[in-house]
Amino acid sequence: MKKQLLCTSAIALGVAAAAPASAQDWDMDWGGFMNQHAAFIDSDIKVGGNTVPGFDFSGLELHQTAEIIFTPSVTLDNGLTFGVNIQFEGQNGFSVDESYMSISSDTFGRLDIGAENSAGYKSMVGAPTVTSMWINSPSISSFIPLSAPAVLPWTFRQAAISSYTEVGGNNDVRRISYYTPSFNGLTIGVSYARDGNVNAGNNYGFGLDANAMALSNVWDIGVNYSQSFGNADINVGARYGEGDLVVGSASTWGIGASVGFGGFTVGGSYAENDNGAANGVADNEGWSFGMTYDMAGPWAFEALTYQGETNVTAAGLTSDYTAYKIGASRDLGPGVDWDLYAVMAENGVSGILEVEGFAVGTAINLSF
Repeated sequence: MKKQLLCTSAIALGVAAAAPASAQDWDMDWGGFMNQHAAFIDSDIKVGGNTVPGFDFSGLELHQTAEIIFTPSVTLDNGLTFGVNIQFEGQNGFSVDESYMSISSDTFGRLDIGAENSAGYKSMVGAPTVTSMWINSPSISSFIPLSAPAVLPWTFRQAAISSYTEVGGNNDVRRISYYTPSFNGLTIGVSYARDGNVNAGNNYGFGLDANAMALSNVWDIGVNYSQSFGNADINVGARYGEGDLVVGSASTWGIGASVGFGGFTVGGSYAENDNGAANGVADNEGWSFGMTYDMAGPWAFEALTYQGETNVTAAGLTSDYTAYKIGASRDLGPGVDWDLYAVMAENGVSGILEVEGFAVGTAINLSF
């Protein structure tokens, strides 16, 4: 299916002497994407079940995501391919998102070194989708203020809002990841990061910042199995990860699967984050389920949900995130899609503080 941006290949490290490659031997590849959304939103905040005056988020809103991705590579006479992946975000300024080197071959697999998500994250599978307004790792928060704002739990890369989790919510940290070659569709990956220093920007010194002191020695393992049996396509992913806190540890685990047959794909996922606080405060879990239909011709359709919850207090009070989406995507030509979608989403502690909203939108997605 399209929009499947997370791909892992088998990988390993081998270093052998070779003559330096000349400049013309390099494949100076690059590409990118831009998704431009426009949606009408009806959203409000409720306290004690009553709508709060002055917090009317209804109306027309725009949202965009864009990246330019450079992936030059060279294959030496010994069979090793050395490559670079540098991703520049093109919204709200121009900044580096991910930046890492890879060393790979068909025999040894692949080694990634640099600022990138873990092997566990990249091995996961979730409910299928065809439009670019995500509710699992949700873009929908750009339209509906689901953190209320910054009051309700809404932690990036954690199971309450996405089954694509990371330990402690770390993201694109400096790490080393190794992926085995594919054995009849089975790939295993492992990752290690010294600390939880988030994103690619701070790549100097020892990384002993506030994040690093709170989260260190982060290990992840991921398993992915992708195979076809007759007319059925099966994709299964699972992950586990853990890291040290100043006191105790944090961990995450998840599992997901999808099955495709006759134009239909059905799939789902479940994940948890244990964040190491006393009495399980801030621990969270979530699941996705959905179906897509790739119709003969240019149209594809979707219907899916994401449900998550976060422990707010030791007494068991939870903040719940719920989202439902239906949508359709039309292929307009090479690298050009047109999306239509409707999303209902809410987040909060029932009867105390809640955000809820509805968005009807459209998007043009360009990939090159």
